[in-house]
Amino acid sequence: MAAPESSIGGRTAIRPFEVGFDESELVDLRRRIAATRWPERETVDDDSQGIRLATMQELARYWATDYDWRNCEKKLNSVPNFLTEIDGLDIHFIHVRSRHDNALPLIVTHGWPGSIIEQLKIIEPLTDPTSYGGSEADAFHLVIPSLPGHGFSAKPTATGWDPARVARAWVVLMNRLGYTEFVAQGGDWGAAVTQTMGIQAPPGLLGIHSNMPGTAPADVVKGFERGDPPPAGLSDEELRAYGQLSDFYSKHVAYAQIMSTRPQTLYGFADSPIDLAAFALDHGDGTGQPGLVKKVLEGTLDSDLTRDDLLDNITLYWLTNTGVSAARFYWENKADFFDAKPISIPFAISVFPDELYEAPRSWAEQAYPTNLIHYNRLDRGGHFAAWEQPQLFSEELRAAFRSLRK
Repeated sequence: MAAPESSIGGRTAIRPFEVGFDESELVDLRRRIAATRWPERETVDDDSQGIRLATMQELARYWATDYDWRNCEKKLNSVPNFLTEIDGLDIHFIHVRSRHDNALPLIVTHGWPGSIIEQLKIIEPLTDPTSYGGSEADAFHLVIPSLPGHGFSAKPTATGWDPARVARAWVVLMNRLGYTEFVAQGGDWGAAVTQTMGIQAPPGLLGIHSNMPGTAPADVVKGFERGDPPPAGLSDEELRAYGQLSDFYSKHVAYAQIMSTRPQTLYGFADSPIDLAAFALDHGDGTGQPGLVKKVLEGTLDSDLTRDDLLDNITLYWLTNTGVSAARFYWENKADFFDAKPISIPFAISVFPDELYEAPRSWAEQAYPTNLIHYNRLDRGGHFAAWEQPQLFSEELRAAFRSLRK
């Protein structure tokens, strides 16, 4: 990895960055995959105990023999990459300016176990909309940063890098790039960061968009977190959302609990590619991921997501050794995800059917009665919407921010 420093401005300058790993690191990766000591087969005929042995062994076979990381390197290096120091930490980001002068600056934040690789497929549709069914008026200047401790951003060596601090850093980044007015988008951890930006409401932030928004009323949050029966008076749409959230907290949050309490214990992330891959693909406890992975490997998922996409992302975590540093972001966070937030700036929401929960329109309108500028339910796509449905996702962002353009 190369990051030449500008002679003007020191480390706070914008420094070009190029991705490039030594071949010896790829040889070591393949060696470790081949040397995996496998456990016995699961004792059930489904994925209720985790990603099935046969699925992981087939993925490992392909990863060690046929997969080519260099293709991902080429994709990453085909767009402008940079580093800049913010608040004492090197932050990596992709920055693609549209050829259309009146483009709207947009910062998009990834989540876990994702990375900037999630957003590669939306770069062209957002920056060059006329080539993808949009108009010149829909163009964005696009900034895609790597969260601290993720990808090519530096790993914090002290505590304090929580979503609120990252949110402030993103404003510094956009201002440093010369953008005095901009919008922000995020899902997963990106939702936490983006919605925190909305709460902070810094000058120049025109509005935000999320595909995993916090909308739940305060009087129902503790109920689904505890697994209580739903309160009386919920509509069918609200009951469905309550059930999805209750199910998530009762059955599918173990991966987050271990990372939010004992991230340093996850030494296998740094030592075993298969451990890293299995935990990331399963989310530790089966939040819909085994089924998604199985469909991707079979080529039956109604999506642009491919087996190589999955391995590009996992390989990035492996080569940068960021499994544990990324897990610490859970330890740093103290805020809830799904409750309605005190956001007063314009807020746009897209609801994808395979997200952790489908935010009801009624909750969104109750939470953001005067600033909800866009709400739409899609017919396909899930938690990694930009990755799974890049064209649909891009169309949503165009519509979501259209009213904020000048």
